[in-house]
Amino acid sequence: MPLFYRYIVLFIVFLSAVELHGQQLMTKRSTFYALVGTSGGKLNQFDEMLSERGLSGLRSRYQTIGLGYQARINDFILGLDVLHNRGGVNEFDEFSMNYRTSRALVNVGYAFTEESPFQLIHYMSLGVGFLNFQMLPTDRPKDLEAFLDNPEQGFVLRKKDIQRGTFHYGNFLTEIGFQLSYDFDLPGRPEAVKLISKLGYSFSPLAGKWNMNGINFDNTQSGAFVRVGAGISLPDRNFFYKDASIGISLIRGIHFTNANDFNRKLEDAGLNPLTGAPSNWGLRILGNTNRMLYGAELYNLALKGAANSDKNHSLNSLRVYGNIGYNLIEFRNFGIGTLVGLGYGNIRYTLLTNDKPDFPELFEQRKFDGYLRNSGLMLKPEVFAEYGIPMTKRKLFDLVFTATAGYELPLANYKLGDFSMSSFMSGSYMSFGVGIRP
Repeated sequence: MPLFYRYIVLFIVFLSAVELHGQQLMTKRSTFYALVGTSGGKLNQFDEMLSERGLSGLRSRYQTIGLGYQARINDFILGLDVLHNRGGVNEFDEFSMNYRTSRALVNVGYAFTEESPFQLIHYMSLGVGFLNFQMLPTDRPKDLEAFLDNPEQGFVLRKKDIQRGTFHYGNFLTEIGFQLSYDFDLPGRPEAVKLISKLGYSFSPLAGKWNMNGINFDNTQSGAFVRVGAGISLPDRNFFYKDASIGISLIRGIHFTNANDFNRKLEDAGLNPLTGAPSNWGLRILGNTNRMLYGAELYNLALKGAANSDKNHSLNSLRVYGNIGYNLIEFRNFGIGTLVGLGYGNIRYTLLTNDKPDFPELFEQRKFDGYLRNSGLMLKPEVFAEYGIPMTKRKLFDLVFTATAGYELPLANYKLGDFSMSSFMSGSYMSFGVGIRP
């Protein structure tokens, strides 16, 4: 069973278990939020190698951004965070070195406070992640053909490479932390603005799972963190309005576009084309109050394959949207609505040599891989249909199925070198989702 759907099953089992927990008055709350923060992350073995060469170690802090969702049933908490951690950039000769991780975490916790504007929660998180370490030229290539003629510009190391697709996420990660939050009511609205802070410690519980080319990178996944953010919360007193809810869905999308123009450049350089149409896996959070819709969405789509007998390559794009819209039709458990999303997208092409030496030889030779990227704004209009099925005898939540159709418009050139990838970034799409709506 795909990992995301295992989390959906876990969510259903959790809420069903809560239903059996006593017969006291049921209280509910749901929230979605954005986070920024800082956390530890250090390359101990790599820093020792640099020290032996008279060089200073890399910066040992991450900058974190992320999205999250949280549901509270009585005093029990269940949620999901998707986080991106980026380390500082270090300059060495004409090269830049940096590392980053991303992770998807299911949070399970317990509230120490009664239902009120103030909340204190203790939680632990279980999830999976991705690690990228690279040493590439400081100056980005400005000509695609010149890059493809000589792509060995530095090296890129990846563990659980999500740039080959979301389901390459892996290796067990955990966090333990506390959450403090406070809700500020919005005049005339059932929602509240939530200010949130999280602090705790993240780590990789299984030693040796983040080894790459003779170096242990486990410490990049460990360290104390502090995160702050804001979001929209639907407090208990407003949760039983007919048209008030905040739900979360896992989505699978098909994009009716291709990389044909880019493939011609690859073939001219003697590389194999990237075949097929991109598809995605992602996450959608959607609130609905009196037919007004709002929320956030992110997904990752990719093409991958063998470039030649010695190299693999991938073409990847991450999309993050803020959505607003209106529910046009509501009839019992069925609805049809429309959304407009404005957000961020990137395009990334990676050409990796299959067999690279271990450190320290890799650090001395360096030139094996190539990497191009660009980013900008995206716009998308879409329509969707949804159907909710009430679950459990006490109707704690609906299991919601959705189908969506829309069109993405790039608001930037998205050039790789001097070659525009706008035709790849634009196009129609369809997506299907399954989720939970308390």
